[in-house]
Amino acid sequence: MGRAEERRARQRGGHRAAPRSSSATPATEVGGRAAARRSAKGAKGKDAQGKDGRSGIRRLFTWKKILGTFFGFCLLGIGAFIVLYLMVPVPDGNAAAQAAQRQSNVYKYSDGTVLARAGEVNREIVDLAKVPKDVQHSFVAAENKTFYTDSGIDLKGTARGLYNTLRGRGAQGGSTITQQYVKNYYLSQEQTVTRKLKEMVISLKVDRQKSKDDILAGYINTSYYGRNAYGIQAAAQAYYRVDAENLSVEQGAYLSALLQAPSQYDWQAASETGKELVKARWNYVLDNMVEEDWLTKAERDAMEFPVPEEPKAVAGLEGQKGYLVKLANQQLEQQLMTEQGIPQSEAEALVEDQGWTITLNIDRKKQAQLEKAVSTQLTSKLDPDKRKVDKNVQAGAVSVDPKTGEIVALYGGVDYFKHYISNATRTDYQPASTFKPVILAAALEEDAKTQSGKPITASTVYDGTSKRPVKGSDIAFAPENEDDQDYGDVTVQTAMNKSINSVYAQMGVDVGMGNVLQLADRLGMDTGDLKPVPALTLGTMGASPLQMAGVFATLDNHGRQVTPTIVKSAEHATRTVRLPDPIGEQILSPETADTVTSVLTGVVDDGTARKAVRDNSAREGQQVAGKTGTSDDNKSAWFTGYTPDLVTSVGLFGEDVKKRTQVEMYGAGGVERVNGGGFPAQIWAAYTFGVAAANGRFDLDTDQGAAVRPTETPTVSPTPTPTPTPTPTQEPTTEKPPTSKPPTSKPPTSASPSRTPSSTPTSGPPASPTTSPPADGITPPEEPLDPAADDEQ
Repeated sequence: MGRAEERRARQRGGHRAAPRSSSATPATEVGGRAAARRSAKGAKGKDAQGKDGRSGIRRLFTWKKILGTFFGFCLLGIGAFIVLYLMVPVPDGNAAAQAAQRQSNVYKYSDGTVLARAGEVNREIVDLAKVPKDVQHSFVAAENKTFYTDSGIDLKGTARGLYNTLRGRGAQGGSTITQQYVKNYYLSQEQTVTRKLKEMVISLKVDRQKSKDDILAGYINTSYYGRNAYGIQAAAQAYYRVDAENLSVEQGAYLSALLQAPSQYDWQAASETGKELVKARWNYVLDNMVEEDWLTKAERDAMEFPVPEEPKAVAGLEGQKGYLVKLANQQLEQQLMTEQGIPQSEAEALVEDQGWTITLNIDRKKQAQLEKAVSTQLTSKLDPDKRKVDKNVQAGAVSVDPKTGEIVALYGGVDYFKHYISNATRTDYQPASTFKPVILAAALEEDAKTQSGKPITASTVYDGTSKRPVKGSDIAFAPENEDDQDYGDVTVQTAMNKSINSVYAQMGVDVGMGNVLQLADRLGMDTGDLKPVPALTLGTMGASPLQMAGVFATLDNHGRQVTPTIVKSAEHATRTVRLPDPIGEQILSPETADTVTSVLTGVVDDGTARKAVRDNSAREGQQVAGKTGTSDDNKSAWFTGYTPDLVTSVGLFGEDVKKRTQVEMYGAGGVERVNGGGFPAQIWAAYTFGVAAANGRFDLDTDQGAAVRPTETPTVSPTPTPTPTPTPTQEPTTEKPPTSKPPTSKPPTSASPSRTPSSTPTSGPPASPTTSPPADGITPPEEPLDPAADDEQ
């Protein structure tokens, strides 16, 4: 075999060929090589067959074919774009035409009668030359730093927008100033692939046909800034009461920051989170201006945030109407953001002045009664001329049907244009002791135990000593009770009635504050980044009447989640938006929710709301559960209560009338301290007993709490009981009857016949001996409830 033949043999078989026999003929040699190849192929068996299969796939999908297909599609795409570019003209457009296309939104009560109309367009075109150059730069710095050099489109952002639109997720930002101008001036806010493609093509053409100054002028004159202001001139007047030509750089930076989320970033209506976000956006704009050499660092460092003026009144939104319309818009916008994946600025543009007919769940009769209750029980008793603190008292309330989740009445403040922030939805004040039911619910749901291992129930005994350090926590905490009062050993029921901080602080640790916060979050509270520390047992987080109404509505609804909703329906010429069902899943067991409800009836019948609610002459046999709350610095006071068919949360907040900062309410209305059992409970009672069905009774699945009379009275005789106790010598003291209650004592073995009428839950739990039972875990008969406790923390 020659060397060439040997190489060919190695290539064919991978082995060195055997030396050729001198007697072999050429035919024999060829036949031998063929047999060797067949033998090698047969040896490979199934592996060879698999390889052949893969070879077929490789032959089908070669690199040449893949690249050819890719470039073919690219050429098709380029061709299609060229055709699109040639076929799509730049349409006629002008601000007046766009304004004419806008229509008023109509808002209706639940019965169909008109509540308000909103949508008069406020727009005035201003020449760009009249807008200070630095203010112009602030818009470029906020939205599109490459505006002066780009071709009018952001290919990456546009591609992302098309992809999200195809997936039904809407836009995700990334548009240039030119694209936003084209959308505002020539097109619409609809989220379709066709509109996005048109936007891209028209933006390229507009960038070629118009100067950058013309495009920037069009952009700032057609954008929506909130407060019904379209264009920079209207915005300058709405927020700073100046013309656009007199705007400072700081003010211009704020207006440019607004465009990302006009309503959320309106300083006078923004939450604390909203204020933080818009300030961060404002700083971002100014920092970008420094980066682009439009400001010096020294000029930037000397700038202070320009707080906008209060909004001007708009006909038709005065009184409570503005608060109702605003919440309806917010909930509709949120739904559009969820459905379409669009940013808030686009959702607002789809809702504001777009011809919607929005029917609210607001009941006209209940709304009128709530406004009347605030007027008669609070406003009429405030005299700012006599007491300066009276001008700092703000009221907010939300009323919800627990079976449907509908918001049937809402009070946002004295007047939408006198107090732009809605007190019904603000979340910057502490709910205080109205948070205690959440702790109890978590304990019952988790089958939690005390530090000594005893199950936590309504009858479990805790030490109610003021400033008692909690046990079982790595973080030291020793909360003070109201007026630093010591209560000694008390049951969980009594601790709720008297709002004893030391008991619920220890209970929170026993349950685990992580579990408590998780439940609060499921109930609808905004727990955010809160750390599970014992101090939160005092309700030191922020909450709104809207959130607390949802929490208590879930309890009233036997543990099924209630998310309060103001929008009943939202209809437009092009669509109908349906909001999610306000009634969600079961997040608490019915027994847990009903036990908490049962315990909360004790707050009304024998606790801190006794005077305002239980003894109210307007009460018509309704069974009531609720909880008062007063922050320790008296900056907030609450009463959130419910009957079987109506849940209402009322909050009073101390707010400086000029600075809008939180202040104390001591002395307001002529009382030493504004407590939850005072004005808030009085407002609640005047409203609820004016609209709630008479003689409503709770249908409770529980054998615990003040609303349920025990089926069997535990033995309290001096005889030792089967339950081991470390201090059995204390039990004989139970023979001493309470002197403050008409019933003199309770027989030790069974319920007294004379107590039969008291089985009516509205009269409170049955009286029982004044025993001070052993603390932490022992479950003796319920102790009598002290009627002298009217205040709480």
